[in-house]
Amino acid sequence: MESVLKTLRSDQTPLYLAPQAGVSESPFRRLCRRFGADVVVSEFVSAAGILHGNERTLEYLRFDEAERPIGVQIFGADPSQMADAAAFVHETFAPDFIDINFGCPVKKVVKRNGGSGCLRDLDLVHRITRAVAEATPLPTTTKIRSGFDQATRDPVRIGLTCQEAGSEAICLHPRTRTDMYSGHARWEEIRALKKAVEIPVIGNGDIRSGEDARRMRDETGCDGIMIARGSHGDPWLFAQARAALDGKPIPPDPGVEERFRICLEHARNAIAFERDARRAVLEFRKHLGWYTKGLPSGRDLRQELFQVETLEEMEVKLDEYLGRYLEGDLPGAENHRGVEQLTGSAL
Repeated sequence: MESVLKTLRSDQTPLYLAPQAGVSESPFRRLCRRFGADVVVSEFVSAAGILHGNERTLEYLRFDEAERPIGVQIFGADPSQMADAAAFVHETFAPDFIDINFGCPVKKVVKRNGGSGCLRDLDLVHRITRAVAEATPLPTTTKIRSGFDQATRDPVRIGLTCQEAGSEAICLHPRTRTDMYSGHARWEEIRALKKAVEIPVIGNGDIRSGEDARRMRDETGCDGIMIARGSHGDPWLFAQARAALDGKPIPPDPGVEERFRICLEHARNAIAFERDARRAVLEFRKHLGWYTKGLPSGRDLRQELFQVETLEEMEVKLDEYLGRYLEGDLPGAENHRGVEQLTGSAL
């Protein structure tokens, strides 16, 4: 993590792939790294599941050396459990850093006081962070929201609590738990947190274009930028963000043919990574939905893709669609192709 912290303090703003359950698994992390993500973080993993030796939980901790620098994110509400889980992760998998999830708004996590549920008790946030920081030589980082609800909204106080307890970097998604993903992320809170703490601050929330990444950096002064939902079906967003941050021309989105090639590369890697090929295909269906968003007759295509159970079926459906698209045999395809020709496909 020392190299990651150096990157955070360098002249180039690093780009992070956010920890996202069911999305930021190893194949997607590697794909995003190829497109320019500087740092990736695992799907968030339950400390209790780690300590109980849950087989599926431990699968989430696997990563390829090519993914480094990588952090493993853990969640839980018991400081002792969190410390033991962090120590196990360090000794068994040796990631570059341990990240603590104080941001997840999902009900099944919050009801156990995990994720953003911890934000109702900043003493607990302090004790968890301190316990994890002392349990392993790896740097500890924290991911937070602005508060549990409007009454507890105080990202600066939360950030200072994490810093005092030993967090070496902090990522803020400036929404509360009750906000979920509605409204707009309050980037001004990222700026306020950056001014208040001495550790690096990573901004997160509403990054859906390269220009968004540039604006966040310029408006908040953040040390790094984390991309989450904007990456769904758009791993090339990292290349666009890097270009925008570096003041270079932002490459256009890939055309349909290239988009499908990237999608199938992702699918093949997902199937190779997952020991059960059929399960891998079923879990990949959500990615198929994201990769095909905005395409002419995309809804009909998705209805077909959501029925596939093998890679071969997936390839056939995409190939059939591509043939019809290139022939102009789809409503709106001609206009869509015209836009492609005007913008180009540089990725």
